[in-house]
Amino acid sequence: MNLPGEVTIVEVGPRDGLQNEPAPIPTPLKLAFIEKLAASGLRQIEATSFVHPKAIPQLADAVEVARRLPATGSVTYSALVPNQRGLERALEVGIRRIAVFTAASESFTRKNIQMTIEESLATFAPVVRSAIEGGVSVRGYVSTAFVCPYEGDVPRARVREVALRLLDMGVDQVAISDTIGAASPKDVHDTVGELLSAISSEKIALHFHDTYGTALANVVAGLQLGITTFDSSAGGLGGCPYAPGASGNLATEDLVYLLDRMGIQTGVELHRIFEASCLMAEALGRRLPSRQWQRLKGALE
Repeated sequence: MNLPGEVTIVEVGPRDGLQNEPAPIPTPLKLAFIEKLAASGLRQIEATSFVHPKAIPQLADAVEVARRLPATGSVTYSALVPNQRGLERALEVGIRRIAVFTAASESFTRKNIQMTIEESLATFAPVVRSAIEGGVSVRGYVSTAFVCPYEGDVPRARVREVALRLLDMGVDQVAISDTIGAASPKDVHDTVGELLSAISSEKIALHFHDTYGTALANVVAGLQLGITTFDSSAGGLGGCPYAPGASGNLATEDLVYLLDRMGIQTGVELHRIFEASCLMAEALGRRLPSRQWQRLKGALE
């Protein structure tokens, strides 16, 4: 197998992992969660979202979280922003990396952000420009890049077009996202292969959910294609409020275990991620879906 020697993990638990919980997590607990994640060796953590609190009330404390993020020079904290006002709020509290988000499915884009794909790209263009002019780096999400809960299979050419439009704006990476967790390794080979005909591998990240248990298999497919950045969420927390049937994200513990066994370096300590996930499991009052979390928790019980 021709595999990369090193992989970057983008931890999305504090944002994508918590946005779908029925009730907001108290701010001090979120900060403790982030602090434990930062201590694990992770270098990129998506900390919060500056979406309007009415849309995602679970992340209404974005300003307070951003102001109190653990001080460390080794971690880059990022935040999701929906528009110019969201960018302004992020800049006011010192966020230096943002993410903008659209989708490859018209139906999902309308449900998620009440825009067409074209309208979303037009909205984000000035946001990306302003961010870059202010010295802030930008990542772009392409949701429903494989299967849409409303439209079914998504054409690869459309994923490529949306990704290229985001890169042309100035984003430095596109996160190709299996929002409902329905993709298979063949889908990854087909869609990412299409992207690689026009986009270099370092500009592509993969964001998998594990609804059908295929997330790790899809990671291997991505590795075989030369992708070296993967999103994951501690404990397997997460889900999208606008994607019916979507379960949690690929669990960081499971991803780290897989990469460790394959001899691929991440710099992340599995037991430290487990400790962070235990904090959330206790707060939520339930067991988490991560297989490695369950294994390690069972060994302690």
